[in-house]
Amino acid sequence: MIAGESIAVNGACLTVAVPTAGGFLADLSAETLRRTTLGSLGRRSRVNLERALRLGDRLGGHLVAGHVDATVRILDLRREGGFKVMRCELPSALAPEVAEKGSVAVDGVSLTVAAVQSGWFEVALIPTTLSSTTLGERRRGDVVNLETDVVAKYVRRAVAGGGGIATVWQEWLGAEG
Repeated sequence: MIAGESIAVNGACLTVAVPTAGGFLADLSAETLRRTTLGSLGRRSRVNLERALRLGDRLGGHLVAGHVDATVRILDLRREGGFKVMRCELPSALAPEVAEKGSVAVDGVSLTVAAVQSGWFEVALIPTTLSSTTLGERRRGDVVNLETDVVAKYVRRAVAGGGGIATVWQEWLGAEG
């Protein structure tokens, strides 16, 4: 690990400020502390770590930016065979960015949305996810970091007319038409 490198800690993208023999130090802004669970971590807390994808690397999952949108509470965990289904709160402000069979990241773990209703969404946790991430340790009532689908954010903004893709498209149509 080198200074300046990005690394996601429970889904929150941080910059390595000082590499150390046993890990690294990072600066956490007030925004990061407000929007994530990082401020509640204790010494020796287990976390999910993921290095940034390098351009040209194989993408083996969903696009995850490490930009946590909110913290949400786990409403329910139930077993279904060797799997677990986790139901989490879904703030109404983020609901348009979560779709069944779409993707979310929970504590930095990229997951497919199995079901979504007003106020909640569910994801299925396969045995590999349960054993290789901290999601296997989570309990009802725990608070986790949520990142919604990055593409959905841009589509939502474009459809709302907030600039970006929609503005370029409208300008192009106006010039052609």
